[in-house]
Amino acid sequence: MKRNALAGAVVSALGLLAGSEAHAAAFALYEQGVSGLGNAYAGAAAVAEDATTVWWNPAGMSRLGAGKHFAIAGTLIAPSTKFNDRASVKATGLPPLGDTGGDAGDTALVPSLFYAMDINPRWNFGLGISVPFGLKTEYTPTWLGRFQGIKSEVKTLNINPAVSWKLSDAASFGFGLNYQRGKIDLLTAVNPVTAPEGQNKINVDGDAWGFNVGTLFNVTPATRVGIHYRSSLKYKLDGTTTFSGLPPSPLFANGNVKLDLKTPDSLAFSGAHKLSDRWDLLADLTWWHWKRIQSLPVVRDSGSTLSTLTFNFKDTWRASVGANYKMSEPWTLKLGVAYDQTPVPNAETRSVRLPDGDRYWFSVGAKYQVSRNGALDVGYTFVKARNVDINNVQNTATTFSGNVVGSYKAHVNVFGVQYQHSF
Repeated sequence: MKRNALAGAVVSALGLLAGSEAHAAAFALYEQGVSGLGNAYAGAAAVAEDATTVWWNPAGMSRLGAGKHFAIAGTLIAPSTKFNDRASVKATGLPPLGDTGGDAGDTALVPSLFYAMDINPRWNFGLGISVPFGLKTEYTPTWLGRFQGIKSEVKTLNINPAVSWKLSDAASFGFGLNYQRGKIDLLTAVNPVTAPEGQNKINVDGDAWGFNVGTLFNVTPATRVGIHYRSSLKYKLDGTTTFSGLPPSPLFANGNVKLDLKTPDSLAFSGAHKLSDRWDLLADLTWWHWKRIQSLPVVRDSGSTLSTLTFNFKDTWRASVGANYKMSEPWTLKLGVAYDQTPVPNAETRSVRLPDGDRYWFSVGAKYQVSRNGALDVGYTFVKARNVDINNVQNTATTFSGNVVGSYKAHVNVFGVQYQHSF
């Protein structure tokens, strides 16, 4: 219990969460370091330009050179998510629907820290601390979809030690272990039909283990390819549920709850090509196994189901291309674009907690070599989410929670800064 409380406190104290509709599909975060932000993270598993390769492909540590390498980054994510009503149906026995929820997006700062060092000419060790998953949607408590969700928040913290082995000057391999701490908080209005409405809170946390493995090799002297796999993590979350503003009833009893969750695994194929002394071309194609997430029941200690989070996700692909232009000795300019599919299959399964849509990334950035051993990266991305529809009905055994019918419009501004140093 003390260990869980301490880990949860660390997650909260570091502010490790991200706003909804932010950056990658569903509740995944791509902001693992900032050096790749200006390229929309194109070629991330192949570039190996700094210690962030611990996350993107640990095999890349063999390309960093002798010595110790350190990178610290912060990314400010400012999303906007707005609902437009189109004939939603109110919940049973209640007065008019309510408002449209305001802007459900929430600005957040996402930090990351990476370190890599050589052990000998063939072996390298690295450590990454970052936030691979995060989500926050929060509507006004009187909005028309409050019986499907008012606030949803996911926080994670990932610790990723890794090693790389240099087979030759042209090929290397890498492997890492991942310890991840996660926390989910949910707030929902409750409609007892025969009494005034109240609220229900669900707070669960837990940890999980996984791994990542990759290879990096030269195809030609000017072209290299990276392949990187990151495993699923199997969470067993536990915590409490509490009700407020409701009449005494076994249905509304406070108590302990559990929730099991498997995060998606992913497989990335990246390429980096040196076109000339000034230009580098980058590309990436990543598959995400979101189909692992279908229905997530929240279960009481008695074995009865309190509620079920239904997503019915499908697998997705993310594609990106980018380029670096070495403008002068200290300055390198970066640009990139990406297309990121949503795992949500249709309007009927789209959740107010995660009103996800396909995303288009437009990224720019720059790297400035401040000294022989130090470099500063800055990046900006505008993410435009495709306008999507929702037509979601969520019933329980005792109440009708209303039918949320309408559309969502979302975009995100992402700003990042990173400092890297070798010594």
